[in-house]
Amino acid sequence: MNEVKCECGHVNPHGTVLCESCGNILEEKERQKQLVDMRYEGSARRSQTYNKTIVDKIWNFFSSVKVGVWLIVVTLVASALGTILPQEMYIPPVGTAAEYYEDQYGWFGKLYYDLGFHNLYSSWWYLILIASIGISLVICSLDRVVPLYRALNKQRVTRHEGFLKRQRLFGVSDTPPSSDSLQKLKDNLKKKRYSIREENGNILAEKNRFSRWGPYVNHVGLIIFLIGGMLRFVPGMYIDQVVWIREGETKVIPETEGEYYLHNDQFILELYDKENDGEVFGEALDRNGMVVKNYQSNVTLYKKDGDTVPGEEPELDKVKDFQIRVNEPLKFEGFALYQVDYKLNELNKMTFTLQEKETGKEFGEIQIDLFDPKKSYELANGYSVDVMSYFPDFEFNSDGEPATKSRIPNNPAFIFKMITPDNPEGEISFVAIQETIEPMGDNEYKMAFKAAETKNVAGLTVRKDLTLWIISLGGLIFMIGVVQGAYWNHRRLWVRAVDGKVWTAGHTNKNWHGLKRELDDIFAGTGLDVPKEQLTDDGKKG
Repeated sequence: MNEVKCECGHVNPHGTVLCESCGNILEEKERQKQLVDMRYEGSARRSQTYNKTIVDKIWNFFSSVKVGVWLIVVTLVASALGTILPQEMYIPPVGTAAEYYEDQYGWFGKLYYDLGFHNLYSSWWYLILIASIGISLVICSLDRVVPLYRALNKQRVTRHEGFLKRQRLFGVSDTPPSSDSLQKLKDNLKKKRYSIREENGNILAEKNRFSRWGPYVNHVGLIIFLIGGMLRFVPGMYIDQVVWIREGETKVIPETEGEYYLHNDQFILELYDKENDGEVFGEALDRNGMVVKNYQSNVTLYKKDGDTVPGEEPELDKVKDFQIRVNEPLKFEGFALYQVDYKLNELNKMTFTLQEKETGKEFGEIQIDLFDPKKSYELANGYSVDVMSYFPDFEFNSDGEPATKSRIPNNPAFIFKMITPDNPEGEISFVAIQETIEPMGDNEYKMAFKAAETKNVAGLTVRKDLTLWIISLGGLIFMIGVVQGAYWNHRRLWVRAVDGKVWTAGHTNKNWHGLKRELDDIFAGTGLDVPKEQLTDDGKKG
């Protein structure tokens, strides 16, 4: 593209409306206007100048503020849709996600899954939306800040007459310029903390130019914030998982690559009671019957010693004992374990006896670990029991067949095969809590419930966030930009001697009322006329 040379001698990029140096109007259609457009100092923006190559078209698309707003709107709508049904990470670990959504929510759940909303915030198209917003912010900022910076940096003190008389605030003093009036004007400007430049008797007073960069500082903060948000989907950068660990159980801590283990020594639940806390919590206790005072997990943290082969029990070295309470997490190696939930008296083991129905005679008992049941249990004298099927959370499905809602033993049920010397083929019995079914006809033997063992379970959140400082930095920079652009404004005053008269013009990027009041103080006692607000072509004030 051809560059444009102004009559002042400055060479401007193609597409410049106002000369970067003197402010002379370079486009004929702009000369017809009452006031010049000072939004970007009349500088040439790439998006309004070039539109030939594919790079130009991509640049122009993302430089549009409307496109940026629509990208944000679409992302917000998609984010809202992702909250209608629970995300896959929060559904019970039973079967496949596709089956769960369809079983629980019908055709809508199936559609929700097929469209990918079950894993919305880590889906490729959602990340593309977030990245597009970031790209839009970068291109929008560069498209505007670079030419604006160049124009402000190259502006001369002596501005073109056409530039001055088309400013929103403009005035002409018939009084010839004198050294006393100009000195008084400069003294008043300095009191208002203006920076003054002079050239051939002309004056440019300016202050708070830094406020013009506030919106672009906002953009930088938002871009850093978005980068931090996207890094949360990079493996190892952000972890937020819930682990349930029973008393006496040792579990590997998720996302530690099998290096750290946690043993639940004891779960403690403390309640408020009327005798000691009735004065404060009396109404709550009457209303709810139970108010939790404290719940905590006494745990031991272990670290694996050396490498192990698959199936081999690892050797663990004790790291430390700790009491995890609400808002008092166990921290190690960038991880934090928070106490978030609990479950009291969860079924852990059940004991049954093999009985002859007619006489009630017992032939031995078996104890079933509800989290790791054996397939077969041998009793004395040729008696044995096989576990043909196990349903930890029993229900009948839509076909009337036994099924399980989850792997947690909330309502355990079994299909037993009872083998005895007088019935080596075995008898089949379906045994659930308060229910026994003999599908093959009446049996001679039955499995009689004898005892149950329960354990308390602690719900812990395993959290690791290496992106928090990036997100916090982005938020801090964003707020700096907000303050920078909201509490200051860029103000300028031009003073030029023309044909024995003094021309003055003022401009600010916002808060014109404040500038006009300030100019009244600046021009007081100088003998010069204060610039007045001009009317636009439609008769309104600029």
